[in-house]
Amino acid sequence: MQEAFLRAGFHAVTFDMQHGLLDTGSLRDGIALAVHLGKPALVRLPVADRALASRALDFGASAVIMPMIETVDDARAFVAVAKYPPLGQRSYGPTRAAELHGYDDRANYVGDARSQTLAFAMIETGRALASLEEILAIDGLDGVFVGPSDLSIALSGDGTLDPRGAANEAAIGRIVAAAEAHGKIAGIYAGTPEDVKRYRALGYRLVCVGSDFGVIAVGAQSLADASRA
Repeated sequence: MQEAFLRAGFHAVTFDMQHGLLDTGSLRDGIALAVHLGKPALVRLPVADRALASRALDFGASAVIMPMIETVDDARAFVAVAKYPPLGQRSYGPTRAAELHGYDDRANYVGDARSQTLAFAMIETGRALASLEEILAIDGLDGVFVGPSDLSIALSGDGTLDPRGAANEAAIGRIVAAAEAHGKIAGIYAGTPEDVKRYRALGYRLVCVGSDFGVIAVGAQSLADASRA
């Protein structure tokens, strides 16, 4: 299944360790397959699992996304495990990553990784939005990634899920503008291809669309419906 998505026309693949059904072994194998097929592998980490950030990068991931970053301290702690010194305190051990990416000298990987492996802080709460400018100013943080569903629940005041609500749309526009002003990458999750186009028009440079389960479910239902017609 992973190979089918990797061979499709997407520019990159995101492995979801927060809500997905992956374990560490399937993450390791999926990253290796992605690299062999020439696709950057991004990993959305479990909430607050900073240990997996450096491990996913050691597996060969090109970027890590940390959910539920709310404060400057949260973001700095994330950068500390995702970036080598002097930007952070990532522990040295990129044996597999250097091999996958073709480094004969692992010391060269270390230098490149500071700028070429990316760290994204998810902005999906009111507290994160309040600290947005300070989070974006952190050296070593490459960008922010919006979770529209969680952000809409947080901003609704009563826990309502409304990704297309006015408050959420305003926040989504504010986040991409702030990221651009700080020279950082703005990423976001999109539920539909129409949302992808809308977010890209706003200036989002990284847009993740759909899910493997969603695609398979729709395809299976379509096949079943067509077979009964």
